Amino acid sequence: MSRDDIEKLVHDYSDAVVYRNVDQWLATWADDAIWDLGKGRRVEGRDAIGEMWLGAMDRFEAVIQTIANGSATLDGDHGTGRWYVHELIKRAGGEVGVMVGHYDDRYVRVDGSWRFAARELVIHYQGPPDLSGHFRPA
Repeated sequence: MSRDDIEKLVHDYSDAVVYRNVDQWLATWADDAIWDLGKGRRVEGRDAIGEMWLGAMDRFEAVIQTIANGSATLDGDHGTGRWYVHELIKRAGGEVGVMVGHYDDRYVRVDGSWRFAARELVIHYQGPPDLSGHFRPA
């Protein structure tokens, strides 16, 4: 297992977001994982994570999520990483927006496959595509 396996995990996650493939998306998580989107939006366990994701995705007509630079460090069956994410969104009501941030990740190997043990989203910008919204202080 290598960093390439983690890169595939991260890309499978984003691909599932774009195509709204809940089975593919849930397969990236460990059973007891934690997903923290900030602002009190934190859930534990794959089932609860799936419920929150489905509820969030219902608010969007389209989401294009891409992954930029990232890093991962693996030690045995565990690891940590950081991946930068960019989302173009169109809400169900037609409003469009952009989110740029990064995920701080923890990984665990389960039955030979890497899964997310935890993902914490740190948002650097969220708002209109013209970047007139609020930027998080560095």
